[in-house]
Amino acid sequence: MAFRLSNSLIGILNLATFLLSIPILVAGIWLGHRSDGTECEKYLSAPVIALGVFLLLVSLAGLIGACCRVTWLLWVYLLAMFVLIVVLFGVTVFAFVVTNKGAGEAVSDRGYKEYRLGDYSNWLQKRVENNKDWNRIRSCLQDSKVCKTLQDKQETLAQFMSSDLSPIEAFS
Repeated sequence: MAFRLSNSLIGILNLATFLLSIPILVAGIWLGHRSDGTECEKYLSAPVIALGVFLLLVSLAGLIGACCRVTWLLWVYLLAMFVLIVVLFGVTVFAFVVTNKGAGEAVSDRGYKEYRLGDYSNWLQKRVENNKDWNRIRSCLQDSKVCKTLQDKQETLAQFMSSDLSPIEAFS
């Protein structure tokens, strides 16, 4: 009874994951093939496609393994889930290590902190100093329209200087 319930639960969850992976895959392909797409969209298409394919394959393995009681597919599913958890943990730790030193220093009478590139890790500094990487980053910042929303606020200089700005807004 418990085995049938756990297989049914795994099957239902994987069916939902399979159905969700299809729009992710389609979105990644759409981002990569837009003729008027920005460099940011084209840069993001490959990871989105990879995520969609990964979710599709893993959910198929879990779905077929649970519904058809194929033990080796359930082991593949278990291994893939373990790898996914380890990778997500690794990416999280990596993000903290790369950005940890760059906490920023408060600027007196200003609503923002001052950030210096030298405060961040060497790896991140090299990515920002590299023109190819910076162009991608800049393209994504422009696509997010952070500067446009700041411009639309129509604040006085005094209001601007005392407002709580993100680092991107402070230097745009």
